[in-house]
Amino acid sequence: MTRDRIEHDGTVVAVDKDYISVEILNKSACAACHAKAVCGASDAAVKVVEVAQDISTLAADYQVGERVNVVMSSAMGTQAIWIAYVIPLIVLLASILAFSLCGAGELTMGLGTLGIVALYYLGVFFFRNKISKIFIFSIEKQPK
Repeated sequence: MTRDRIEHDGTVVAVDKDYISVEILNKSACAACHAKAVCGASDAAVKVVEVAQDISTLAADYQVGERVNVVMSSAMGTQAIWIAYVIPLIVLLASILAFSLCGAGELTMGLGTLGIVALYYLGVFFFRNKISKIFIFSIEKQPK
């Protein structure tokens, strides 16, 4: 794996005319630890990524069950971190400051701040199709 891209091992689970669905195992940092069976703190989640068919994927002719690498630019990973974590943190802190300057009580400040952050995530949800066009995944066959 190079610094300018993010790779995950995956398995093709479905192929249709528009998308190739690839199942990846998303592991936490401690999932690779040798003591994970005893610890219980490790977690892993199975995610399905849909990769749009293009000339390169059509030429490769992927089959269900085939092992592949799912590849994404590391810059896109940074954008995802901003959308999911940094911007909501800024919204949260700004709303706390705004409620505090307005002299709101703690309950009003807490509920109002949670509501504003919830509105942010609701906006992300409603614009998910537009946002998903920013994040482009590609796949590569794994060497045998």
